[in-house]
Amino acid sequence: MPKIIVYIATSLDGHIAREDGSIDWLPKSAESGYDVFYKSVDTVIMGKTTYEQVLTFGEYPYKDKKSFVFTTTNHIKGENVEFVSDVDKFIADGFPGVGKNVWLIGGAQIIASFLKQKAVNEVIVTIIPVPILIPLDLPEICFEIPPTIILEIPVTSKTIPKSIT
Repeated sequence: MPKIIVYIATSLDGHIAREDGSIDWLPKSAESGYDVFYKSVDTVIMGKTTYEQVLTFGEYPYKDKKSFVFTTTNHIKGENVEFVSDVDKFIADGFPGVGKNVWLIGGAQIIASFLKQKAVNEVIVTIIPVPILIPLDLPEICFEIPPTIILEIPVTSKTIPKSIT
């Protein structure tokens, strides 16, 4: 069974992106631990909105990973990705085609779907000490997790000794 990992960064005021979806506030430095994490995964999973946002960055950044994009709408066949339409079936079938360590990139809807199915093994949240200062009513980050789901995740923290740029 693969290990499904949510690895996500949040701003100091609790945002995962600006109102326009940009993530230009994320650190460029490897000091954040991203590079080490990225090397540890062999598969990435994301929703269609996240995939479309990633495509605005230029060249597809996950070419060296197996990539799955979940969507309920029509899509153009991707050169570097496999499109999947049924989250529940994908999970019930044992995550066909994925590797050993899977990064569940996002967005919020696909993360919520995996959490509801109790298919997430680890959640890593990195708090970047930058305020974005936008309202907290963005639908991308305000998803509902049923109260019956109790996440039993050990909490650890690591302080990065240098400033992140």
